[in-house]
Amino acid sequence: MTTNKIKLFSKIESAILAFDFAKIAAERKTTLQSLIDFIQNKVNTKQTVLLNFICTHNSRRSHLAQVWAQTAATHYNIKNVFCYSGGTEATALYPTVLKTLEQSGFKIATIADGDNPIYSIKYTENEHPIIGFSKSYNDDFNPKNSFAAILTCAQADGDCPFISGAEKRIAIPFEDPKAFDSTWQQTEKYQDRSLQIATEIFYLFSQIKL
Repeated sequence: MTTNKIKLFSKIESAILAFDFAKIAAERKTTLQSLIDFIQNKVNTKQTVLLNFICTHNSRRSHLAQVWAQTAATHYNIKNVFCYSGGTEATALYPTVLKTLEQSGFKIATIADGDNPIYSIKYTENEHPIIGFSKSYNDDFNPKNSFAAILTCAQADGDCPFISGAEKRIAIPFEDPKAFDSTWQQTEKYQDRSLQIATEIFYLFSQIKL
């Protein structure tokens, strides 16, 4: 039985065409394999796939990974995938991350203002939007058990040797674009990091057999 594929916003569909899986190093693909195996096992056993992307401040890389992962699952028509993000501490979703996602075609609206604003991040017309805000990885908003904890930065990997409730703990670190904040390279470096994260995330979801 086949199901109709959900169409993403056209600008996101265009961005996906630029992803070059051949540029992912073999060593990096080995790093990604643990997450592929986790997702494949859940798909094979018809279980819900819960992914919690974790970084220190839940402000940059973890949000990019969460957003692209939810988008990839929809693109590849993999059902019952729910992506979350968190940090070892809560701060705020960094504005340049939102600008970077908007440049890739996501539609973003502010739900609540304040020191830690809450955003709606849409990637298609009718799917529920991703809710973006900074939170600790064990916040009530996030799953409590049977999830994969994906550590997207080395510091969080070191700070979280044990994550309560995680079925699998997987380290997939990315370099922090924060190093280029307030420099002339900021926009470019955030786009580069988003592209890397998106390409690797889409690669791993492309490996899932339905």
